[in-house]
Amino acid sequence: MEAREQRGIIIAATCRIGRTNGVFVVPSQSAADRKYEVNLERRTCTCPDCQEGGFKCKHQFAVEITLKRELGVDGSITETKTLSVTEKKVYKQDWRAYNHAQATEKPRFQVLLKELCKTVPEREFNGRGRQPHTYRDSVFSMIYKVYSTFSSRRFSSDLLDAYERGHLSRTVPGIKVNSFFENPVFTPILKRMIGTSAMPLKVVETDFAVDSSGFSTCKFERWYDEKYGKTKKQSVWVKAHIAVGVKTNVITAVRILDKDAGDSPQFKPLVRATAENFAVNEVSADKAYASLENFEAVAECGGTGFIAFKGNATGGIGGLFEKMFHYFQFRQGEFLEHYHKRSNVESTFSAVKRKFGDAVRAKGDVAMVNEVLCKFLAHNLCCLIQEQEELGIAPVFWGGKEKASELAQLAV
Repeated sequence: MEAREQRGIIIAATCRIGRTNGVFVVPSQSAADRKYEVNLERRTCTCPDCQEGGFKCKHQFAVEITLKRELGVDGSITETKTLSVTEKKVYKQDWRAYNHAQATEKPRFQVLLKELCKTVPEREFNGRGRQPHTYRDSVFSMIYKVYSTFSSRRFSSDLLDAYERGHLSRTVPGIKVNSFFENPVFTPILKRMIGTSAMPLKVVETDFAVDSSGFSTCKFERWYDEKYGKTKKQSVWVKAHIAVGVKTNVITAVRILDKDAGDSPQFKPLVRATAENFAVNEVSADKAYASLENFEAVAECGGTGFIAFKGNATGGIGGLFEKMFHYFQFRQGEFLEHYHKRSNVESTFSAVKRKFGDAVRAKGDVAMVNEVLCKFLAHNLCCLIQEQEELGIAPVFWGGKEKASELAQLAV
């Protein structure tokens, strides 16, 4: 049942519809003194919706519903209604696999994280004095701290336990991890590790979705409002743009820029970064990403873009934008089946924020970005553990030497 028909039912139930010379008079819902004339034979109505768009308006639906009523001898009204029931689609959950994955997640997380950190290159230290912590120990500590959601002091015991299990080459104080987040060298390394951590799921992920969301911070910025003559302040937040697989919700690519950066320009880099490790069949996104360049970016990677169109879109720009616009107009149901896969990226953001927090503890700009990247990495490793139970996929980080050389160039 469409929206106009639903409003027509309300009008028929709450308003009195008259009839004059074969024309029905329907009162307006927004203005009591306004009335519209409906001619069912000509299928016309004097309301703006019917005249401008040529649609079957709510007033015509209201008249049709009123005519279905039957007046009895005793004055009772019998109304004939057609009820359509939409069956809710239920996705079955393998609870046995889910329970086992959750019960054994923490020790398995450390093992996977150690294997993933083997792709991180080590720096050369030629100075004197005590050798600093290795990059691998530093990255392991950062991601594990975000996964634990503990403070630096409470996290110290977890680091000691990880050292005793052989996941760290030496003990790392919990307070020391805060300084790791401030190091800009780890930012490109963490971004590349996100793609590496998602690679074991390339056998099942071919459809992707793109969107952005923000993580709040404890910092505030002030500005003077000239209009009202007041000094205002608002929380500073970190805006993350991601691409995710719609089957497992694994994050395949990330871009973190200024909080005021537009969404549409980030679409192409995210799709290209995903295509480096995955076969791209289709990519879905909301109307903020609707542009000719973004449709062509998906086509260049061998896929099809299912991006929502704005209300004033016409398709006059041509190219793939026009083709997909006509596809949406004439086969809207089929188009929306693909487009609504985009809801999985919303689920991914929700899962990350509920499990690892919707805010960052760091105060420095570099540290805030690194903390958000660690949240995404922790989420990917949890996805691998879950899919290892449900799909039997071995979490092997392929191309270790090749990836290590790429990370070495980024760390220089």
